[in-house]
Amino acid sequence: MKRSKRSGKLTAILAVCVVALGTTVYATGWADTLGESFAAATFALSPNTVSFSRSATTTDSNSNPPEKPVVKHLPTPVPLKAIYMTQCVAGTPTFRESVVKLIDDTELNAVVIDIRDYSGGIAFPTDDPLLKDMISDTCGARDMKAFVERLHEKGIYVIGRITVFQNPYYTKLHPEEAVQKKGGGVWKDRKGLAFVDVGSKPYWETVVALGKASYEIGFDELNFDYIRFPSDGPMNDIAFIWSGNRKKQDVLEDFFRYLHEKLHPLGIVTSADIFGMTTTNVNDLNIGQVLEKVSPYFDYVAPMVYPSHYPPQFNGWADPNAHPYDVVKYSMDQAVRRFLATTTVVVLNGVEPLASTTPPLYPKKPWNVEKLRPWLQDFDYGGNYDIAEVKAQITAVYDAGLTSWMLWAPSNRYTKGALLPE
Repeated sequence: MKRSKRSGKLTAILAVCVVALGTTVYATGWADTLGESFAAATFALSPNTVSFSRSATTTDSNSNPPEKPVVKHLPTPVPLKAIYMTQCVAGTPTFRESVVKLIDDTELNAVVIDIRDYSGGIAFPTDDPLLKDMISDTCGARDMKAFVERLHEKGIYVIGRITVFQNPYYTKLHPEEAVQKKGGGVWKDRKGLAFVDVGSKPYWETVVALGKASYEIGFDELNFDYIRFPSDGPMNDIAFIWSGNRKKQDVLEDFFRYLHEKLHPLGIVTSADIFGMTTTNVNDLNIGQVLEKVSPYFDYVAPMVYPSHYPPQFNGWADPNAHPYDVVKYSMDQAVRRFLATTTVVVLNGVEPLASTTPPLYPKKPWNVEKLRPWLQDFDYGGNYDIAEVKAQITAVYDAGLTSWMLWAPSNRYTKGALLPE
C-alpha cells in the first residue's frame, strides 16, 4: 500500500478545512549522472508540509499585487523510493505516462524530474528576469505545473533535479563566469561541456531563483546535482578566476551554506547528489566534495554508488561492477558510520581539533542516517543490469540500515521485475 497515495487524498480533504582513493576522481572519468546526453538525443530530516496561500484576482486598495495561487506540496515519504525522469521525457506525454504507470503499479512513491539538465536549459517557462533567457529550446514541458499537479493527485512526491555548475547554456551568456583556460577563453571538459566557476556569486543568485521558481509551481523537493568542480578534460589547462587559489571544498561549502540560508527558511526540502566515493574517501576527490562538508546543509544526501563508476581494485575487487551488492553495502556502511560519528578527521571550519589526538580529530554532531538516500544503478555499463543486479543493490541499502533509495536509468526504462508490486 502506498502511503503517499493515501495521504494525498487526505491532504486534499484537509485543504478544504484549512482556514486562511588519492586525489583523483573515478578511473572511469564519467560524469555525475551517466548518459544524460544519450537521453536527450534519444528523446529530442525534515518532512515538508502542505502549503497554502490565498488566491486573488484583484488588487486591494493599496494596489498590492495579487497573491500567488494555491500550490500544494506533499510531505516527504519515508521510506522514499524514486526513479528519475529526464526533462525530454517529461515533455513527451506518451513516454512520461509509461513512467507514471510504473510508479502506480509498484512500490515506487516518488519521481525525480529534471528542472535543468546537463545542457543548462530550464525545463519549464518562467518570467523571472534572472531565468527567462535560459529556457530550453530543445527539451522540457511547457505544462510542467499541470503535470506536477497531476502527479500530486496520484500521491506521487515530486523532486526537481537541478544541474548546477555544469552549465554550457549559462556560460554562453556569461563567459566571464565560466571556468577558464589558462591562456584565456572558456574551458571545456572532454565532452565539450563548460562549467561555471563555483566561486561565481552572481551565478549563485540564479540557482536560488530557479529553486524558488520550481517550488512555486509545485515541486516538493529540490535536488542539486553537479555541485562540484570539473574533473574530466584538459586539467592542466584550467583556471578558476572566481574561486582563485582557495581550497575547492571551502568554496563549495560557502555555496552550500548560501543555498541553505536562502531556501531553508522558506520550508523548501533540499537534497544533494555526490560522488559515491565521498563515502569512503576523506579527501575532496579533487572536485571539492567532502561528505562532512555537504551533509549539514541539506535535508537529504544522495551518494551515487553506481558499481560501474568505481575503479578497478576498489576495496580489492578487480571489477567492482561484478559486485553490485558488495559495492553498495560497503559504501553505505561507511556513510552510516561517518554520519553517526562524533569526531572526524575532516577539518571543519571554525571547529578546534580535540586535544592530543593523532591524527587531529574534530568534533561533529551525529546526523540522522535517514538523511542518506543513495542513487542506485539501473543501466547497463560495463555489465548487464537486470532484476538480480538491481535487487542486490536495493537489498544492500536495507542491510546497511537505510530505507530509502533512488534508481537512475538515462533511458528512463526501469527494471520492473526488481520492484515490489504496489
